[in-house]
Amino acid sequence: MNNGNVIYLECETGGVRLDAFVAENTDLSRNAVATLCEKEAVTVNGNSAKKNVKLKSGDNVAVALPEPEETDIVAEDIPLDIVYEDGDLLVVNKPKGMVVHPAVGNPDGTLVNALLYHCGASLSGINGVIRPGIVHRIDKDTSGLLIVAKNDNAHNFLAEQIKEHSFSREYEAIVYGNIKEESGTVNAPIGRHPVDRKKMAVTEKNSRFAITHWRVLRRFGEFTHVRLILETGRTHQIRVHMASIGHPVAGDAVYGPKKVIERLGGQCLHAKYIKFVHPNGEELEFESQLPSYFTDYLKYLENKYD
Repeated sequence: MNNGNVIYLECETGGVRLDAFVAENTDLSRNAVATLCEKEAVTVNGNSAKKNVKLKSGDNVAVALPEPEETDIVAEDIPLDIVYEDGDLLVVNKPKGMVVHPAVGNPDGTLVNALLYHCGASLSGINGVIRPGIVHRIDKDTSGLLIVAKNDNAHNFLAEQIKEHSFSREYEAIVYGNIKEESGTVNAPIGRHPVDRKKMAVTEKNSRFAITHWRVLRRFGEFTHVRLILETGRTHQIRVHMASIGHPVAGDAVYGPKKVIERLGGQCLHAKYIKFVHPNGEELEFESQLPSYFTDYLKYLENKYD
């Protein structure tokens, strides 16, 4: 959880380095965590700790964040598909291909650039100047629903639901292969890939438990249309889990076949449904229509296999 400018974390699995653990469980990079460790802004069980200390199960980690800085990210007049908005938050239907926040190689044209134009200073500052308002993320090539917090109280309230797994998220995807079962569950821990650090993998080493439920909607010979329910929200969870059972997301060249599906131009994964409790106590739920890239590919598969 985040209390003011301090993030509190509890280590569930021992053996992981402090900097890796904090980076995996926050929006901070390992370099940023290392810098905070040098400034004695990161403690383990109340004591300042070096970045390479190995954590034990049950260790309590506190990360004191620096005061928010003035951002030099440019506000851009980029159209947003806003599903819901009030004084505390907004729900955005992010298009495929849009990066959530600026990073190396993507300095502008991101969702954050668009939010700064739309909301001005009315965005939470908990995740720093690069990610104002961002409570949770979806990949660049994943489309769908995303919640943005307009103030720190709303951000904390929503982030706690994500941590406690009471924040409901459902996706739809087209995956490779013909899944024979009607439904199932992947219960497998996810951590950094042991060789390629840009990827995630199902691994017992330095990992966190992850659970994905899936249900078949329709079969198309070499592909299957599925609905997926996240019980946890690990990085690349659906992509890693479906690849681990032999059915990677169609068009996902990172975890699936390297061959590009020209009709998709990237993975076929859509965040379709969310349900959460608003800071005012009201339960809200939203569902978005499948975008055209998804429905066009479904029509293509229907014509090809029916």
